[in-house]
Parts: sequence; C-alpha cells; structure tokens
Amino acid sequence: MFISGGENVYPAEVEKCILKHPEIKEVCVIGVPHEKWGEVGKAFVVFKNGRKEVSDITAYCIKHLAKYKVPKHFEVLEELPKNDTGKINRKLLC
Repeated sequence: MFISGGENVYPAEVEKCILKHPEIKEVCVIGVPHEKWGEVGKAFVVFKNGRKEVSDITAYCIKHLAKYKVPKHFEVLEELPKNDTGKINRKLLC
C-alpha cells in the first residue's frame, strides 16, 4: 500500500483493473515519491503484442478507477523481473 494525497492506494487493486485491459499481459504498480501528493502510482506494463503506447491504458484507468488511484507514470517493459519462485521482484523496479 502507498498513500497518495492522504488516500490509501492498494497496488493489487490497480493491477487487477489494468490486467482486465485486453492488450495487457503483465503489470506491476508501485508507489513513487511525489512533491505534492506524497506518493503516486507508477505502473510497469508488458503488452501482449509488443506495443509501446500507453495513452489508451491511461484512459482505461481513468474510466475504471478513482482519480487518485490512476498511475501517474507508466513504463513499458519487455518482461517484468521475477525472482526464483516466479514472483515479480518489486525491489528491482524501484
């Protein structure tokens, strides 16, 4: 969990929403420092078709999430870093 503007944001909830987009294969959301809001979301996404444009993903999030939960930053990766057990290694994304 991270706190954005005094509101609790649960990355799992945001990830679940983004994963419903038909073009997303994998996603990981973390909180990153922000001067005004304390922290904001940053989403690391992997597209199914190798795309690199995130504008429609942002629009999708705006439709399905509260404004403070929408990630302010997106980064497209070829694949998310994983540890030996196959879980996403969030520490490598920070």
